[in-house]
Amino acid sequence: MGGSTRGTYLGAHLSAIAEEMRRDPAVVFMGQDLRAGVFGRFPVDEFHEDRVRSLPISEAGFVGAGVGAAMTGLRPVIDITYSTFLYSAMDQVVNQAAKIRYMSGGQAKVPLVLLASLFYGGAQAAHHADRPMALFANSPGLKIVAPSTPYDVKGLTVTAIREDDPVIIFKDGNLMGVRDEVPEDQYAIPLGVADVKREGSDVTVVAIAGAVRMALRAAAELEADGISVEVIDPRSLVPLDQQTINASVAKTGRVVVIDPAPLTCSFASELAATIVEEMFWHLKAAPVRVTAADVPTPFSPSLERRTLPDVARVAQAVRNVVQEKRVPARTET
Repeated sequence: MGGSTRGTYLGAHLSAIAEEMRRDPAVVFMGQDLRAGVFGRFPVDEFHEDRVRSLPISEAGFVGAGVGAAMTGLRPVIDITYSTFLYSAMDQVVNQAAKIRYMSGGQAKVPLVLLASLFYGGAQAAHHADRPMALFANSPGLKIVAPSTPYDVKGLTVTAIREDDPVIIFKDGNLMGVRDEVPEDQYAIPLGVADVKREGSDVTVVAIAGAVRMALRAAAELEADGISVEVIDPRSLVPLDQQTINASVAKTGRVVVIDPAPLTCSFASELAATIVEEMFWHLKAAPVRVTAADVPTPFSPSLERRTLPDVARVAQAVRNVVQEKRVPARTET
């Protein structure tokens, strides 16, 4: 009791699902090839096949089945695999799951968890490489989670499964093999509580999903230049812990937001707009967004790299903000 193990991001995530299935018989796990272990080792033999179901390739059908199951007493966890596959179930996600509790006056609940992986930077091509967090954050009724560490993905997965509202967990595919200490005892991380991954005094960097590791690497590099960077990981985008972000901005007066999604209507744009609205008189320079380019993701690895944020771009954006040198976001790629 009280110990920890060094586990991977994917392992910690699957461990959370298994623990919740042992704790609550209403939790069921659904997805393609789950029983074959294609997307990670899960203890399928421990559970009856009614509780771990491999699904056909029919996102609209099985997400709809998940919505119905959630409304009638189960707590389905559905692995969509690629985040772009959510589009095939758009009506079920944004027009049904997100709205049923509100439209029923709270008489019906939809305790549904959708798992959507972000695969980018690995030549997956445009049909498989979107990062649509902002698209679904724009649908009231959904809760949005984007963990960046093994510890966070486990604790947030536990919380998501226990929620009575639909939650989309965007797992960053670039983090699946990342290892870190994960407590052996069960724990949960509340939604809407950001984490200060690194304290600093000169610039606040708010980073989403895999961009957190990028921000930490840039912060370490900038420390050698005498620039102290505070890195904030929102962890959940809806609900958002704006209070922690604002407290950091009040301290530093400068902000860089990193988002692996394209620039236009990104969650980075929402963060920057809210910071300006709420913290205008604390700002010493205009916020800067470092995002992906507004293009469909190229298949070519060399071209794809040019469309994505990287450590060098983050570090340069921080230097520009410290020097109060404004560089238009659309020319940063």
